[in-house]
Amino acid sequence: MITCWYCSTTFGSGSKERVRQAGAAVLSETCDPGWNRDVGFRVLKVDTSNMQDVYYRPDEIDQKDLLTAVDNIKPDRTPEDLLFQVLVDWGVDLTLPIKRETVQGKTVFFVDGNALVACFDTGVTEELVKELAACEPLRVVFRDNGFVSDAVKINVEQVFRQVSPGTDVKSI
Repeated sequence: MITCWYCSTTFGSGSKERVRQAGAAVLSETCDPGWNRDVGFRVLKVDTSNMQDVYYRPDEIDQKDLLTAVDNIKPDRTPEDLLFQVLVDWGVDLTLPIKRETVQGKTVFFVDGNALVACFDTGVTEELVKELAACEPLRVVFRDNGFVSDAVKINVEQVFRQVSPGTDVKSI
C-alpha cells in the first residue's frame, strides 16, 4: 500500500506502474508548448534513522572504542537517504526539484536551485567549499567526516561567513 503524503489517498501495490503508464499516455498526446513535460513522481519509504545507534554511556567508553565512532552514519545508507533525512529535519518540501551535479569530482545535490546544497562525499576540499559558497545557498550540509582534513572542516564556517553570510551551514 502507498499513501500519498499530499492528499492521504491510499494506493495499492500496482499503483506505481499505473502512474507510469498514465504519464506515458499523457506524453503521447498533444501538450501545451509551455509545459516541461514532467510526469515523474517520487516514492519514499519510512525507515530507521541514518545515524548509527549509540548504546553506551560515556563512562563506559574505552579508548579502543573511539575508532568505531568515527563514522556516525550507518554503512548501508546512500547519499539520497541522507539528503531526504536533511530535507525532513529542516522541514524542506519533499516535492521540490532536486538536481544532482558533479562539482570537482564530488556529487552535490541542489534542491530547488539554491534552497539547499548538500554534499555527502568524503574528501571535501576547501576549493569545493568555496565553489559551493559562491552559489550563495540558503542552506548547505556536509557529511561530518567528509572533509579532507580537520582544517578544512574548521574553515567551512569562515568561508561561508565571508562569501555567503546568509547561508545556514550544517554537518551530519
